[in-house]
Formats: sequence, C-alpha cells, structure tokens
Amino acid sequence: MNLTGQLLLATPSLREPTFHRTVVLMLDHTDEGGLGVVLNRPMEVEVAAVLPPWQPWTTEPGVLFQGGPVALDSALGLVGVPGDGAEPIGVRRINGSLGLVDLDTDPVDVVQSLSGLRVFAGYAGWSSGQLEREIEEGAWYVVDAEPRDAFTDRPELLWRTVLRRQGGDLAFVATFPEDPDLN
Repeated sequence: MNLTGQLLLATPSLREPTFHRTVVLMLDHTDEGGLGVVLNRPMEVEVAAVLPPWQPWTTEPGVLFQGGPVALDSALGLVGVPGDGAEPIGVRRINGSLGLVDLDTDPVDVVQSLSGLRVFAGYAGWSSGQLEREIEEGAWYVVDAEPRDAFTDRPELLWRTVLRRQGGDLAFVATFPEDPDLN
C-alpha cells in the first residue's frame, strides 16, 4: 500500500494535540516509512520572515504552515503544477499536479509554471510500519486528495470539508464536536 499523494485525516479518537483534527498530505510513503505535511495548521509568520524571495508567490494567506512536529527549522515548498508536461526547473512531482519545489531555486525561474505555493515549517514522519499500525488502530482515515486541498484559502475548515465530500459515515464524522466526550 503506497499512500503517496493521499490525505490522512485524524479520526476523532486521535486527540493528541499535535495531530488533533489534522489533514496530512502524504509526500512520500515506502516500506521504510512515510513523510507528509499538515495542510491545516497556518502559523502567524509570513513566508517573508524566512524566505523573502518566495513571499510574493505564496498562495493566500501568505503565511508559513506548521507541516508537522519534525524538523521545524526546515522548510518544504509544496506547489501546484498544472498539466502533465515536464517538471519545471527545481520541481519534483509528487502525484498528479502536486510537487515539491527546491526553495533554493530562484522563484523567477519557476513561478510562471506553478498554480499555487505553500511553505511548510517541518513535516510529519513515520518509521517503517508505524503509519500502517496507526491506521489499523483507527487513528487515521485515508482518502483521496484533490489538488485544491493543499492550497485552500480556508485551512481551518479543511478537516470538515474533506470529510463532508466523502459521503456516508465519513461525512457524518464532520459534525462531531471538538470533544466527543461532551456529546
């Protein structure tokens, strides 16, 4: 099972604060483990504070996102790459129209080929077999990603939005209160 390009949605039973109601886009998943970024944790720091040349090209709200608890001092650039042509300079496609951009690349050399940019401080990582165990234990729902998920202008609503579009029982989960024990 390769989850690259899929979304992980924290189930209501996952109450650990780092991942409570998170939506994680899996950037890489192999037998050795997995790596993803949390799409719905905007920070109150503009991209210009750490990567000034990229600020003008950053998708609204134009801030850094906390990609996860690992390596918060590193940055990952997630980009939308329309079409299915060759990868632009400095970009590696992940899945479909999503890719990672080398943030050491001059933005002017690549931005004309992009349809969105988000910069993440840190990432979420899992060792070999760890993510599979967490899914089996009921910590995560695995669903298909849509290109707009990574660049939504309402990241605070993303968890509910993605659940609602699943239909059936998962759509119902979107209505769960923040603390299900209070229901």
